[in-house]
Amino acid sequence: MRLELGKIKIRDVAFGSQTKVEAGTLYVNKDELAALVLEDPTIKSCTVHLAKPGQEVRIIPVKDVIEPRCKVSGPGGIFPGFVSKVDTVGSGRTHVLSGAAVVTTGKIVGFQEGIIDMTGPGADYTPFSKTCNVVLDMDPVDGLGKREHEKAVRLAGLKAAVYLGEAGKDVEPDEIETYDQGSFLETAAKYPDLPKVVYIYMLQSQGLLHDTWVYGIDAKRTLPSIIHPNELFDGAIVSGNCVSACDKNTTFHHLNNPVVKQLFKHHGQDICFLGVVITNENVTLQDKERSSSYASKLAKMLGADAAIVSEEGFGNPDADLIMNCNKLESYGIKTVLLTDEYAGRDGASQSLADISPKADAVVSAGNANEIIQLPPMKTVIGDLAVADIIAGGFDGSKAADGSLTVELQVITGATNELGYSNLRGIGF
Repeated sequence: MRLELGKIKIRDVAFGSQTKVEAGTLYVNKDELAALVLEDPTIKSCTVHLAKPGQEVRIIPVKDVIEPRCKVSGPGGIFPGFVSKVDTVGSGRTHVLSGAAVVTTGKIVGFQEGIIDMTGPGADYTPFSKTCNVVLDMDPVDGLGKREHEKAVRLAGLKAAVYLGEAGKDVEPDEIETYDQGSFLETAAKYPDLPKVVYIYMLQSQGLLHDTWVYGIDAKRTLPSIIHPNELFDGAIVSGNCVSACDKNTTFHHLNNPVVKQLFKHHGQDICFLGVVITNENVTLQDKERSSSYASKLAKMLGADAAIVSEEGFGNPDADLIMNCNKLESYGIKTVLLTDEYAGRDGASQSLADISPKADAVVSAGNANEIIQLPPMKTVIGDLAVADIIAGGFDGSKAADGSLTVELQVITGATNELGYSNLRGIGF
């Protein structure tokens, strides 16, 4: 499969009478966008805001972040199974409004939602303080259940991202990235002397608002599967969960998975990148054993010499992470784990809920329990009152002046386990 990503660099966002891209600015017809969202009868109200880098703006509680994209050529469309029909995606040409994002907020759905500050110390911990954000502040109709509420705002965000992405369909991209990968046999034969690497992509799927969707199917209903890495770039995987904001993979993260991009970058140079195995994160021991056995088996069948495994979430999924590691290593597959830590506010507690001597190559994305002080902002989009109840907040987090004392856990993307964050480790 060969996919071209045409990157259209968005440097500013503004309201306008027509939704369009012109000279690096995304103009948004806010009435038209709000009307699109309100086509869903379960959404009572929708206000469209803009939040730009450097502004004194706080968005809370953040539900999802989505990058606007549109399909220019090739089969299928963006977000198959939701906005587009269920065709296999990942080939042809897709245009990306790089530097823009849709952010969804409004009445809280689940306590594990987040914060994006566009300036100040909190902005240093989230990549979305650097994007030009179109924020949808939505409230559901009275009496709507939590699952229906999450579904409504999830679909609204996806529809908005496609609506904005279409504005770039006929715009000449600033740059084009090309991703081309053939069959496993062709790929392995092309680089016989390079170590063969498989990426094991763990998807949050514990239920109770902890879900991820693959071609419109809840990942907890599937067995581990092989997916072409290009499919991610067209939205085959969509976030639908309310796990802690710091290590949640938003839809933006799935669209821009940095592990996949780095594996492509090194492919043919010092590794042979075979492909991606997606696997779920389960609740019961039986399901954990089944999925970890199946995922490691697929890696072995593909002929992997090494594997990279990324987690989503913490606590219960740590067991899935370690099971994946143990079973891959038992096949002789050298394994690297990507995770974050919940090591207590002083960093002295055990970082993961499970451990193994075979987990001897681990990359940490940071300690989510670290305390941070967030100053008040001139503008709050959403509802600041939930700061005391979202994960990482606590009774007394919010001061009278609007400043917050919270854990990094509340900041969207702060310790993202794909490495899509601003925290960095330095080796000596």
